[in-house]
Amino acid sequence: MRSCLVILLFFSVVSLVCISEAARHGPENYGNETQELLKWASRSGNLGLRALWLILHFAVTIWYFLLGVVQSFESFLIASDILTKYEALDISKVRYLAMVIDSEEAQELSKVLELLQWVADIGVKSVCLYDPEGVLKKNKEPIMQRFSSANLSEEAAVNGRLVTRRNLTLEFVSFEDGKEAVAKAANYLFVKHYANGTKEKSDFTEPQMAEALGAIGSGGADPDLLLIYGPTRCHLGFPAWRLRYTEIVHMGPLKSMSYGSLVKAIFKYTMVHQNYGS
Repeated sequence: MRSCLVILLFFSVVSLVCISEAARHGPENYGNETQELLKWASRSGNLGLRALWLILHFAVTIWYFLLGVVQSFESFLIASDILTKYEALDISKVRYLAMVIDSEEAQELSKVLELLQWVADIGVKSVCLYDPEGVLKKNKEPIMQRFSSANLSEEAAVNGRLVTRRNLTLEFVSFEDGKEAVAKAANYLFVKHYANGTKEKSDFTEPQMAEALGAIGSGGADPDLLLIYGPTRCHLGFPAWRLRYTEIVHMGPLKSMSYGSLVKAIFKYTMVHQNYGS
């Protein structure tokens, strides 16, 4: 940062010197020389700003590189059981875990299966898998084959939930599910409050919307923790009404996932005390 300030100060001084030199040569030559010197100062200033940008870009790149190295090393220590504090993981606080995966990365089914295996090994009982385009919903069968003795109940067939004998419940959700749920809930509220001739027509409240979503079978449990695997730091259209009290953590690209970072994210959640308003 000091070097950046020095560069800016240098080019400011150069500009002032150029103007003073032009003024010293007398009024007859002041106009032409000033224009030439100002052009030169402008070009020098542009070069200075470009150099400043390159320095800042280089510094940020180095910072994130070193941060990635530290996180990778920490993940290795966690996976190797060297950092013993993570052994005290109270998984009972994560009653429902949601994982948002970028649709393009969700096509790497082997990575998704490996991630689910880690989650099951940690002891999570209920997991919601979401990707915007429904890639994971289309691949239920391979997931069922990986988690042996899996079967779909009647409720699971309707709501997209997969129940296995290992007590791991999987729910598959896509962006279309959210759109369909909102449309059905809006129609439910319209029929209940408007279509029957009711005179009272007030704005809908959050409890009424929650009631409508529950009535059409799209309420769903609110995840305690939502892990995002992908290049962007957003939930990619995960149903917003299910994120009222959810802790959201960006985990980076799926290809960079690690067991240690997964344990760390869940451990940090279990150590946070959450206060809920009235």
